[in-house]
Amino acid sequence: MPRPERPLVPLSPRDQAIRGALIVLASLLLALALNVMVVGEVRHLVAQQQLSDTFRAQLREGTAPVSEGDFNDVLLADGVPVAIIEIPRLGIREVIVEGTDSESLQLGPGHRRDTSLPGQAGESVIMGRAAAYGGPFGRIQELAPGDEFTIRTGQGEHLYEVIGLRYAGDPSPPRLRAGESRVILTTARGVPYAPSGIARVDAELVSETQPSGPRQTRFATLSPADRELQGDTSMVWALVFALQFLIVVEIAAVWAYRNVGSRRTWIVFVPLTVFAGLWITGEIVRLLPNLL
Repeated sequence: MPRPERPLVPLSPRDQAIRGALIVLASLLLALALNVMVVGEVRHLVAQQQLSDTFRAQLREGTAPVSEGDFNDVLLADGVPVAIIEIPRLGIREVIVEGTDSESLQLGPGHRRDTSLPGQAGESVIMGRAAAYGGPFGRIQELAPGDEFTIRTGQGEHLYEVIGLRYAGDPSPPRLRAGESRVILTTARGVPYAPSGIARVDAELVSETQPSGPRQTRFATLSPADRELQGDTSMVWALVFALQFLIVVEIAAVWAYRNVGSRRTWIVFVPLTVFAGLWITGEIVRLLPNLL
């Protein structure tokens, strides 16, 4: 015999509020995954194309930066192009930007601004994401001693030879002598999107060393957000505003659903909700480790 249908019990206001909160939370988690894995990939590709066009134009005009300042001696902003790295063995060609905070590394690999530019005397640190936003440095741990790659800056093309891969606790290469140049490619190690440590690839310059440009930033004054596996908390206030915007949108959507109708509500508030979700998740990404 078929079981008799049980009458639906209406949810209490408290249960409705909990259900609504869980739906919003699940939607935000889904939006975060889409932002990092899908929207982030598109943003990275578009940004790289724009950065490549800008930097190649600067190379033609002879205005590409060779220090921490631009052609007019104005301090470089985070996210401006400073070099192009090509690693033939891994099929990597990426524009390197100035700055290594979470937002800058969404555009491509970043140059830590307290170090020399590639090709110049001294040590240069280049940091790149392992998985999100194109994951440009996701395979650098495959590099072996003897592998070569090039980095082009405003001072020309520089050829580097890999000397080793190291993790936390491994000994560092010998100290540089006067006039020598080294680049350190840095990324996260571990499961994609769940970094458990840092991987560094050391490479020595085998072409001619160029003079170093002046730098105002030192390691002691480097922002914590620019260091390895750090998030940027300087814009938490923007996340608060984004959450407030989402709450206002949801309240207005409920009112419109009850007073205007479902069809008009969907047309107006779905785009607003999607925008709010991308805004919130974009600010959350800034708080996550920059090498993610």
